[in-house]
Amino acid sequence: MKRAIFPGTFDPFTVGHHSIVNRALMFMDEIIIGIGVNDSKRTWFPTENREAMITKLYEKEPRVKVKAYEGLTVDFAQKEEATFILRGIRTVNDFEYEETIADINRKLSGLETILLFTEPELSAISSTMVRDLLKYGKDVSLFIPEGLDLDLK
Repeated sequence: MKRAIFPGTFDPFTVGHHSIVNRALMFMDEIIIGIGVNDSKRTWFPTENREAMITKLYEKEPRVKVKAYEGLTVDFAQKEEATFILRGIRTVNDFEYEETIADINRKLSGLETILLFTEPELSAISSTMVRDLLKYGKDVSLFIPEGLDLDLK
């Protein structure tokens, strides 16, 4: 079985993350979206809210699971019996960093990392940009995955 862990904080309203998971489902049997829990980092949504929103986003896709985890991604991946780690790339500048992370993960766990670029039209937007647009009252519906109901007021 091909099972991938997609680790990180995974902001629910980052369409780029959503497109990466959807594309990975074309060749994976199962994807576990791992929500990294780190109390020292402030996030837009608490862990429970992110977990609920992402679960709702994939409620019709039984091959996607959502789980919060603490600690190293490689430990979580091994615990979940993953065969791959999935990482997303939004810009070319991300590529070198992600390659380095992939190399570290391979050395620590033996797991290969699959690097997927977001779709070109989504590559420039980040969750930080969406938050900034929201702060100024701009319409951000283009950047929110369909099927995700957020109270943005």
